[in-house]
Amino acid sequence: MTSSEIRRQFLDFFRSKGHLIVPSAPLVAKNDPTLMFNNSGMAQFKDFFLGNGTPPAPRVADTQKCLRVSGKHNDLEDVGFDTYHHTMFEMLGNWSFGDYFKKEALEWSWELLTGVYKLPKDRIYVSVFKGDEADGVPFDQEAWDIWKGIIGSEDRIILGNKKDNFWEMGATGPCGPCSEIHIDLRSPEEVAKQSGKELVNADHPQVVEIWNNVFMQFNRKADGSLEGLPARHVDTGMGFERLCMAIQGKQSNYDTDVFSGTINLIEQLSGRTYTGQMEKSDVAMRVIADHIRAVSFAIADGLVPSNAKAGYVIRRILRRAIRYGYSYLGFMEPFMTKLVPLLANQFADVFPELKAQQEFVATVIREEEIAFLRTLGTGLTRLDQIIGQLTGEGKTEIPGETVFELNDTFGFPADLTALIAREQHLQIDEEGFKAALAQQKARSRKDAASSAGDWVELQDIDKVEFVGYDETEAYAQIVKYRRVQNKQGTQVQIVLDRTPFYAESGGQIGDTGTLELFESNVPKATLTVLDTRKENDLSIHLVADRPDLDELLQSTDLVFAKIDTHRRELTEDNHSATHLLHSALREVLGTHVAQKGSYVGPDALRFDFSHFGKMTDEEISRVETIVNEKIRQNIPLDEKRNVPIEQARAMGATALFGEKYGDFVRVITFDPNYSVELCGGTHVPATGQIGLFKLTSEGSVSTGVRRIEAKTSEGALALLNEQETTLNALKDILKAPKDVVKAVQSLIDERNALQKKLETLENEKVQQLKEQLLAKVEAVNGHSVVIERVNVPSADALKQLAYDLKAKVDNLALVLGADINGKPQLAVMLPDSLISGRGLNAGQVVKDLAKNIKGGGGGQPFFATAGGSDASGLDAALAQGRELLG
Repeated sequence: MTSSEIRRQFLDFFRSKGHLIVPSAPLVAKNDPTLMFNNSGMAQFKDFFLGNGTPPAPRVADTQKCLRVSGKHNDLEDVGFDTYHHTMFEMLGNWSFGDYFKKEALEWSWELLTGVYKLPKDRIYVSVFKGDEADGVPFDQEAWDIWKGIIGSEDRIILGNKKDNFWEMGATGPCGPCSEIHIDLRSPEEVAKQSGKELVNADHPQVVEIWNNVFMQFNRKADGSLEGLPARHVDTGMGFERLCMAIQGKQSNYDTDVFSGTINLIEQLSGRTYTGQMEKSDVAMRVIADHIRAVSFAIADGLVPSNAKAGYVIRRILRRAIRYGYSYLGFMEPFMTKLVPLLANQFADVFPELKAQQEFVATVIREEEIAFLRTLGTGLTRLDQIIGQLTGEGKTEIPGETVFELNDTFGFPADLTALIAREQHLQIDEEGFKAALAQQKARSRKDAASSAGDWVELQDIDKVEFVGYDETEAYAQIVKYRRVQNKQGTQVQIVLDRTPFYAESGGQIGDTGTLELFESNVPKATLTVLDTRKENDLSIHLVADRPDLDELLQSTDLVFAKIDTHRRELTEDNHSATHLLHSALREVLGTHVAQKGSYVGPDALRFDFSHFGKMTDEEISRVETIVNEKIRQNIPLDEKRNVPIEQARAMGATALFGEKYGDFVRVITFDPNYSVELCGGTHVPATGQIGLFKLTSEGSVSTGVRRIEAKTSEGALALLNEQETTLNALKDILKAPKDVVKAVQSLIDERNALQKKLETLENEKVQQLKEQLLAKVEAVNGHSVVIERVNVPSADALKQLAYDLKAKVDNLALVLGADINGKPQLAVMLPDSLISGRGLNAGQVVKDLAKNIKGGGGGQPFFATAGGSDASGLDAALAQGRELLG
């Protein structure tokens, strides 16, 4: 049975049990501050478990793309070294939202595994939660009895602890006991020697968990206590890759057809043979086959490699694969990009987004490979310098801080540094590296530290209503509130039953404004809303904390919510302008242009889009002209709500890759022949309100992604007024009322001519100095020594002087000092005989000498420079140099 057939049978089975089959959510988590990536099948349903939304059906099934490479769930370093851990994996799942519970979930799991997939019953073990007295959670007798009835005995039922058999969404929130299903894939001979029951949860590569049935029946509060949920839910997750391994009778996930095609192609590209063992080339192939999936689908879902947050994680995964290919398979040129077409075709029927963006994904990966292979070369050069210096000093260990620097700056993992070091008869300070890494993680945790208290529930409602498309103010009631501690201090998050405040989403920032609190129609206080954010499908109004806030909020029976309308209007100007800009870019550059991110606020707009070349001045001008034409046409907004998604697509609506859309969407149109987009933001009633569009910059933000920044309406007018003021000031200074450009060019030409004259004079001075110093060369112990204080105009001139002397004098050992505009400078040059014969290193020598001038420096073993802050120490530095070389 192929992997595609296995996946299809799972979905067909649960469809037959009354489940709605829904598509996978994107890999990148949206509107959830607790998650960077969707790391489990339940992530996209979290709102329903929290009671913040209504599920599309009481029974749902799907296959979800998951990524586990950050936070608590981090499998990255295991990938490639075992048979079953992955960065990206598919999680097959079935869900019940207050519908069926343990009996149906467990019976159906057994029916599917043994009846449909025909897995041997005598190789399957199940576990139930044994209870935790300290936590106040009892033994799951119900699950035990159900399994006993299904299996017919207790022999294959195992009691599990809290770690393995109690599932929690996070530090707080829905949780409950779970029942895992494990399968023993060992040979009959191994089974005869030892029972598989003893190997469950013992990290045995052939006794693995394939399915977990979670029964959400509790809510974990911030103080750690548990309370029962009003409705009980089922959340199951089955590892697709492990299931394929079991059904296809393989000993490794990588031997299944999920990965075998990719590994075969890697074999062809590298000329190596995959044996499935622990050879370095085998590990490399597994790493590459796994990582290409994670990187490709992340890019297809709208994420690009970068140096921040989720983008950095993707860059790290990609670089890990490139390193393995470079080190163990001999890939010196881009190779990962060649795997994308095969992957796109393999998953076209279940995850079509990769096939739709195949060219873009492949190009982003190729550009990243080119850049990192270049970085690898630079890193190797740096490592060679470090090894050379340590060897010259007679040391045998690379310091942990240095190993960390190589890791952090050049992407060199500690194991790669250790490998190269061993070849040079050195070792690395592993403990020092771990300490440096731990310090970095501690800093990151401190920077990201945030804590939230329990919600104080004031009302029980089914739905929070957003009225901000039609109203800028509304009367509402408080549903709940809580305090949060973050970098800004203590703030309070308030949820209303209806609100005109737009919560930050889709690039548009959240509204600000006021909440006026009433008790029995008497106004009590007015709170300033600092921001509005979306969290787990709730609109959360942030206000500053105050001592009497609990009393105020709990006694309030009516709230008058009012947004800052002027700020909203300016934001709408910029948001609608991004729609016009998007269509203009597609018209000028081509239909490959797709939105990759945006910022829309009252002050400016930022628009990121897929494109691989710098826009020309003509293209920029044309885009700006088109957008302003559409503004002058005063095109009215055509807003359609609750449009069936298929109807919206038929209308030609542009959707963002990486966004998950429901069955019904909102469509924003400015001329059906020009701009039709799916969008949840707020917009101008007609484009004329935007007034003016002025593009301020265009540049690269990451591989394959460009960024445009622009201003509209008041911001654009203020920019033009500022530029006019600057131009008028220049006219006055240059006394050029008509042709400022000509006047400035004349100044530049004059400056260039003077610069050339100055360079000629400086060079003549350096040559004169060179002749004077040649006359002062001393023969000391077989070396030609020059140690002098010189008068040169710049650090470059000092360097040129040193190299000119080296060209004239054999075996030159040189120390030069100069006071350049009050800043002391040193230059040290050593011959090979001193470097190899006496173990001297110019970089280390100049560091020692620079202490006299309160400075530091470095360079290569034969030439190095230093700067400082105390010119009075120059003579002492030269004297120390003479003592060293004399």
